[in-house]
Amino acid sequence: MTESLYNRRVARPAPIGRMTYAEYLAAEAASDIRHEYLNGEVWAMAGGTPEHSALAAAIIAQLGASMRGKPCRMFSSDLRVRIMDTGLSTYPDVSVVCGQLETAPDDPDAVTNPIVLVEVLSESTEGYDRGGKAAHYRRIPSLREYVLVAQTEPRIEVFRRAEIGRWELLEARAGETIEIASLGARLDVSAVYANPLGGATP
Repeated sequence: MTESLYNRRVARPAPIGRMTYAEYLAAEAASDIRHEYLNGEVWAMAGGTPEHSALAAAIIAQLGASMRGKPCRMFSSDLRVRIMDTGLSTYPDVSVVCGQLETAPDDPDAVTNPIVLVEVLSESTEGYDRGGKAAHYRRIPSLREYVLVAQTEPRIEVFRRAEIGRWELLEARAGETIEIASLGARLDVSAVYANPLGGATP
């Protein structure tokens, strides 16, 4: 991947400012809003809709049931992930770490070795989640699968690391399941999108 791809900012607003990483950490500790950091620039991360939050929670519930007894732990969007190879710090919707938890030398609260990352897509971030952010994520040596969850329709995509430098794409829709191979788990698409409150589903 090229540096230009790492810095693609599709459907993203202008950065809110420039600061050192130490300044960024101090600002994050005092802020109620999460921010993304790259090369001295900082972006406020958009707040999620109720549907966005519900889909992330459904993914956590399904994967959590499959991970019982395994040396893995799941984290919500409160967890910061730092990509050491590119310098990006961000907050995936769901992160999974297996084995030993590793953190950044300059940021003890940022994990560097997720095995699975999940992003719930939105209209304002889908281009970035598929493009620039995905390019950053692919540079995480430990990462085995990157999961994209649509909001506009029942559809889950899994980008899975295959041969060196290659990723394969799998997709499932309503009535189907999709494997998260690195966790020995499957996601039931219809169950992820089920709405027990009786509202409309995508």
